[in-house]
Amino acid sequence: MRRYIFVPFAFPFFILLFFFFFIIIFSIPHAFTKLGIPPFIAYLLFFISLLGSTVNIPIKEIERKATHAYHRITFWGITYTIPRTGQEKTIIAINLGGAIIPISIALYIMIHLLLIQSYSLLLKTLIAMLIASLIFHLFAKPVRGIGIAMPAFLPPLIAASLSILFAPENPAVVAYVSGTLGTLIGADILNLKKIKELDTPFASIGGAGTFDGIFLAGIIAVLLV
Repeated sequence: MRRYIFVPFAFPFFILLFFFFFIIIFSIPHAFTKLGIPPFIAYLLFFISLLGSTVNIPIKEIERKATHAYHRITFWGITYTIPRTGQEKTIIAINLGGAIIPISIALYIMIHLLLIQSYSLLLKTLIAMLIASLIFHLFAKPVRGIGIAMPAFLPPLIAASLSILFAPENPAVVAYVSGTLGTLIGADILNLKKIKELDTPFASIGGAGTFDGIFLAGIIAVLLV
């Protein structure tokens, strides 16, 4: 009998993953405060994002050709899997905690820079965001039946690097905006036309909720700078 989980290696790995998960959770409010957001608002945004991770708001419905869809029928205790083809629909939604809230924060930051007349920093932020979008688009790949996939730590590393390169005097702002909006534009928006090819009934921007690429890209990028 084959064993796919080896205890001497699996247990330490999951312990490490467990601690990493909680380090990220407790670091999120700190990242918000580095952006100039008061601690109370930072914790409020965190908990709203956490609760909002369960909410997906449908924004569009597209037709797709289903070639790998299956219909299951149980008859007299026996389950039969029947393949089917034809036109089906894919619902495109946007996640409240994983997309709408981090995008709103990024837009608020840019509007704030505009109001305080920090045009130089705003320009650097926009340039970093555009470069990040192009890089993320190159690495984002459609995975059939799942969605748009990209190496998890690539967005924060790229966003943090661009922020240090373009705005070492205030890297947190550039890191968050380029990580958040860069991921949204490069990985999601520029790949919307490929959704039909994914053979999935549901695609969510910010899909996995709070701990999705868009949310974590901005947060981890800020923590790195």
